[in-house]
Amino acid sequence: MKESNLIKNYIQDNKLNIEEVMINYTPYIYTIIKNKNPSLPNEDIEEIVSDVFLATWKNQSKLDRDKELSAYLVGITKNLYNKKIRNQKNTIDIESLNNNLFEIESVEYKIENTEKENLIIMLLNNMKQEDKDIFMLYYYNSRTIKEIANMLNITENKVKSRLFRIRKKIKKGLEKRGYSYNG
Repeated sequence: MKESNLIKNYIQDNKLNIEEVMINYTPYIYTIIKNKNPSLPNEDIEEIVSDVFLATWKNQSKLDRDKELSAYLVGITKNLYNKKIRNQKNTIDIESLNNNLFEIESVEYKIENTEKENLIIMLLNNMKQEDKDIFMLYYYNSRTIKEIANMLNITENKVKSRLFRIRKKIKKGLEKRGYSYNG
């Protein structure tokens, strides 16, 4: 566990520094939601992200300061996402349904991409935390190799090497399940 991800590092004057939390974790939470449902409108994603930080702020006294903040944020994100989806299930947009009925190839493409994304997430979850961090920062948070090296306090060459190995593992995992990988 990286020491910098602990909740106690985000405490100032005995309060959670929610601004710093938002700066550091907004892309992470956005990615979690986007991976769960790539077709969810950005407005809904932004609403969930805001609600995550609000819930974290309201419940800061319940947080174990020696635990990773990301673990709490993931749990809150999943709960709020599920609540949002449950509330939306009762609403059907007939016009968009009509438009999608005739896009069979598009639907198959979306399903295959969702399956690939889920498989990549599964493969990442079986890797070391540092490898997951490097991959997420590079591909989902659009950080440069130099930024990642500085953030993780490792050399740029190590980041490049790790990215190469991660891509190789993902490619092998995807090909093993019949998918191609263009990374």
